[in-house]
Amino acid sequence: MAFEEKRAWALGIISLVGYGVYVVLVLTGRASGPLSDAPYIGAMLWTIGFGIVAGIASGIWFGIASRNDGLQADERDQAIARFGDHVGQSFVVIGGISAMALAMLEAPYFWIANVLYLGFVLSAVLGSMAKIALYRRGML
Repeated sequence: MAFEEKRAWALGIISLVGYGVYVVLVLTGRASGPLSDAPYIGAMLWTIGFGIVAGIASGIWFGIASRNDGLQADERDQAIARFGDHVGQSFVVIGGISAMALAMLEAPYFWIANVLYLGFVLSAVLGSMAKIALYRRGML
């Protein structure tokens, strides 16, 4: 398995696990009131922070483990990375536009922040899935 494919797997899994933990923390931490009144800022910051640290640690780990295989990306790796990034970036744009629409509608900050966070998570997960699929099935 190529170094970049390992990183794609790690990023996808870390993103899903982190968002899952965030959702559980928000749902269990809320009172009996509306969801938009739930305390979310601390949970969001901690899960994003741990996701960043886990991503860096996994990159270092895979780098050390793959040092004998070589870490040089060839043209195929670069093309796969570019395509996966394009897929992922589209969800960042969708999340940004959705958050902007919610801001224009004067929605609670909770929903705006959560739409942005979901956009980032979908970007990471679907971009990683695209990269993994291209590594597994090849490019056309």
